Amino acid sequence: MARLCEGRVAIVTGAGGGLGRQHALLLAKEGAKVVINDIGAKIDGTGRDEGPASKVVAEIRAMGGEAIINGDDVSSWTGAKNMIDQTVKHFGKLDVLINNAGILRDRMLVNMAEDEWDAVIQVHLKGTFAPTRHAAAYWRERSKEIGGPVKAAVINTSSTSGLYGNVGQTNYGAAKAGIAAFSIIAARELKRFGVTVNALSPSAQTRMTEGLRELTPEQRAERDPKWVSPTVVYLASEEASDITGRVFQAGFSRIAVLEGWRRGAEVGQVEDPREAGRLFREMLSKVKKNVGMDGLDLD
Repeated sequence: MARLCEGRVAIVTGAGGGLGRQHALLLAKEGAKVVINDIGAKIDGTGRDEGPASKVVAEIRAMGGEAIINGDDVSSWTGAKNMIDQTVKHFGKLDVLINNAGILRDRMLVNMAEDEWDAVIQVHLKGTFAPTRHAAAYWRERSKEIGGPVKAAVINTSSTSGLYGNVGQTNYGAAKAGIAAFSIIAARELKRFGVTVNALSPSAQTRMTEGLRELTPEQRAERDPKWVSPTVVYLASEEASDITGRVFQAGFSRIAVLEGWRRGAEVGQVEDPREAGRLFREMLSKVKKNVGMDGLDLD
């Protein structure tokens, strides 16, 4: 049986550990040539270390795969372009972009500093936009050259923090909600070139969630990042070329398709604010509640 991503070229950002590493390893196992992007920063985004990316490249080569390192900052406009250009120059093309790099600077809103907001938005949201923007330009030109669809894929990393809401993460949650919206819109724009764009909300135990709660060995096994990667790798394959503009959740013993914002109960316009308030309460009793991080209705 042919491997799912045989011959495809993929970039995985933030691939030095955790989810990104697992995505890269499974992509390579399924035949892809992989660019391991990681600056080796600490969880708060500070510092640099090429070691983690080098180890992942060595793992892939040891299993007979092809991989190279890219150390560009994904939130840099020129860095993101260089990452795309390096990939095309080295492997001759680009088929898949997995935007996975991220940092955390959690703080309750009343205590959050400006730099804590800016840094998280920069890495997550701009760090998704910039690589996708340059990859999209490459695929547009490639589509013109071949006179048809390029059969490429973008998989962005959202989070339940942004889709459901998590206390203490207004910066991270806002960025992750933005990534989901970005993915839906980008999917509509890039469809004509044959590019799919989807978002994934992963549920896994990584260094970003380490220490938040005590886990049993069974819970750790359930939360292993490896359970998220099969969804990512399938979306990266040509077999998924008809799936676009969707948000998925994977990990913690489940794979789910998330349903986005849609209009619920509605009434006609009124002028009196008190009457509007009465109607709001009547409608709120009929619609679904917001959910918590477990996906269940909030009290």
